[in-house]
Amino acid sequence: MSATPTFVSTPRNGIANVSSANTNRDGSGSITSVITGASAGTKITEVIAQAAVTTTAGMVRLFISLDSGSTWKLFDELPIAAATVSASVAATRVSKTYSNLILEDATTQLGATTHNSESIYVIALGGDLT
Repeated sequence: MSATPTFVSTPRNGIANVSSANTNRDGSGSITSVITGASAGTKITEVIAQAAVTTTAGMVRLFISLDSGSTWKLFDELPIAAATVSASVAATRVSKTYSNLILEDATTQLGATTHNSESIYVIALGGDLT
């Protein structure tokens, strides 16, 4: 345990477009890296899933890898509602905040998949620790 407290010092965001369908919850299949931690760690405070297209009911799954993306473990799931986008209907957007999501070092990654083959931007908002 450190005698000096650690704080977020540099804001940092990650963004990835996930569109390949992956129904697996076991860490197999196509998983797209959204953000990699900094050497001193990165705290993620919010993850947003923003659809870019018409969606059917499905799920965005978040995974964590401790070994630079070689193996993935399921962390959370964000439900995606069905929506037919138009001039008067917005695309589906889901946001979830986290108080304890830390990517502990430069080999730790947050990754994402989508259950259905639909274009969804996954955005991680946070900052690097010092």
